[in-house]
Amino acid sequence: MLNRRLFLASAAAALVTGCASSQRSGQLAGPGYPADGLGRAVRISPEYLQMYRAMPEEPYPIPAVDLSKIDPVYYRQLVTYAAPEPAGTIIVDTPNRFLYLTMEGGQAMRYGVGIGREGFAWGGRARIARKAAWPKWTPPAEMIDRQPELEKYRNGMPPGLDNPLGARALYIFEGNRDTLYRLHGTSETLSIGKAVSSGCVRLLQQDIIDLYNRVPNGTPIVVRQA
Repeated sequence: MLNRRLFLASAAAALVTGCASSQRSGQLAGPGYPADGLGRAVRISPEYLQMYRAMPEEPYPIPAVDLSKIDPVYYRQLVTYAAPEPAGTIIVDTPNRFLYLTMEGGQAMRYGVGIGREGFAWGGRARIARKAAWPKWTPPAEMIDRQPELEKYRNGMPPGLDNPLGARALYIFEGNRDTLYRLHGTSETLSIGKAVSSGCVRLLQQDIIDLYNRVPNGTPIVVRQA
């Protein structure tokens, strides 16, 4: 436990650096708070710790996110966002690695995402034709051709944390045609903010669950490449 002298010194330092704010910008790290790669305490707002908490209530329990491994700009947050699309539209900003769900009043819920590697990315206008919780994953035949080790999943991979689609998947269709691209969950924290997947847009498990709960089937989606 901190002795009184160390506590007062820590409080003074927080005031000098502007860490005490009306927005509850963070508390000193401790049990349940992440550390960086050097073992140093990382300041994380309690709201984000709750947002990315463990979810043992799920059929396949989801662990808490180690937020020290993600740039805070990619944490889920409500932002001011001027968009030409109507409220209730999903917009994927591919260059900046963000997904926006537009809302009334010039606002949007913003999520950090991982996107497809160059050569696999998809863009355009479409819709969310269906949603699935803990979906089976079936790799396309072209992917199996490139990666023969996936042959065993030709008829589908059972759901679970190791399943590439994660806890939820939103299926993108152009008209009645399945584009084969998905919005889906991932446990690969380090992939958020990067271009690593084979075309699909990945969100943290907690974020895809939040998005899944906010949007109905038929939701329009715009994927911008530039």
